[in-house]
Formats: sequence, structure tokens, C-alpha cells
Amino acid sequence: MRAGRARLGYGRGTTSVAAPFAAPSEKDRPEMFEFYYAPETISLASHIALLDAGVEPRLHRLDIAAAEHQQGDYARLNPKLRVPTLVTPEGGALTETPAILAYLAQRFPAAGLAPRDPFAFAKLQEFASYVASTLHVAHAHRMRGHRWVDPANAQAIAAMQAKVPESVGAAFAYIEETYQLAPFVMGESYSFADPYLFTVSRWLKGDGVPAGAAPKVEAHRAMMLERPNVQAVLAAQAG
Repeated sequence: MRAGRARLGYGRGTTSVAAPFAAPSEKDRPEMFEFYYAPETISLASHIALLDAGVEPRLHRLDIAAAEHQQGDYARLNPKLRVPTLVTPEGGALTETPAILAYLAQRFPAAGLAPRDPFAFAKLQEFASYVASTLHVAHAHRMRGHRWVDPANAQAIAAMQAKVPESVGAAFAYIEETYQLAPFVMGESYSFADPYLFTVSRWLKGDGVPAGAAPKVEAHRAMMLERPNVQAVLAAQAG
């Protein structure tokens, strides 16, 4: 398996560092975060939130097409065989985007990634849970139908794919109707919901949702693209 390529420095000049593709050693853990990701996946949301929190992790880039997320050290680190995974200074690995986002918000409260009021935080988690359990699952039916039916069942796979524009479109319609997006998901204050929505909104066209069907979401995506941290992460993942 090839070594990952870590790109560090972001806004202060980018430095490429060869990052061995291996689980972090005990001596590394107290001093750094390690982030395992793949470009063009949901891991983009956590990567942006890391930078929002002021964290520049050691990066491990995985090649999904080469099934690096299903092999060797990474398979032992995250037996779910998916991305992202964040290894924390506390010594543990975190998986699942809502969990990583909530951890960063609580670990770095000064970053303002989540409200401190319990009810407001629960409403933020409600949004993240909807994206993870409904929108992301609907999107996954386009290219990962084998998770739900026998991959040899071409008719079932095709039926799942045909439903994606409708099911994903309905999820975005719910977000349009329910959340303020004025200018941020939860209203006037930025939160980890914003990089999460930005990431999934990049799927609209590929999922066959008609242009203009989610105008507030599309305006939010355009706004997010102007943020320096978003630009820095997109550049790092593209490199």
C-alpha cells in the first residue's frame, strides 16, 4: 500500500510531507491529531471543521478506488472500512461524521462550532443526524446499492439508482423548508452544520437533482466557497 501524502501549512504556505500509511504510534498521540480521509467523500466536512477549530492534523490520504480503506493498518484502525477517521491526542479513534464534528466543537469551544445551550446543541445534532441517516443514505443508493441488495440483482440496483434524484431531492427540500440558511444553517451563527451541508450539497448535480431545486442550499454552498478554510481544505485534498 502506498504512503499517504500529508499537506500541511494551509494559509501559511503548504508543505508536502510523506506520511507513512500506518496507525499512529503511542508517542505521537499526545501531541497531534491524525486524520484519515479520501477526496470527494463525506470526510471533507470534518476536514474543514478541523481547520475551523485551529487544528492542522497529520493527514493520511486514502485511495478509495484502490480499496486502501479496506486493507491493512486502516482496516484495523476502523473496522467499518469507511472514511473519515480521526485519531485524537486522547489516544482513541473517532469515526462517523456527526461524532467527529461534535467532538471538535466540544474540544475547542472557542472556535464556535456549536452553541453551548443544551437545547440549541441538540437542534444542531438533529440536523447532523438527519444528514447522516437520511440524506447520505439516499445518496449512497446511487453507487453503493450493494450494501442493501445482492450486487448480482441488477434490477434492484437499477431501481435504487432511479429513485436517487427523488429521494435526495426530497431531503434537500426538507432542509430548504426547515432550516434558516440565513446565512448559516442554524441562523446567524456559523456551526459545524455548515461544512456538513456544504459537503453534501456538492452531490446535488451528480444525484440528478434539477438545478434550482434547492436555491437556498446552492446559495449557502457559494457562500461557503468564499471562506478561506474551505478553500484551503479543497486545495489540500486536490493536491
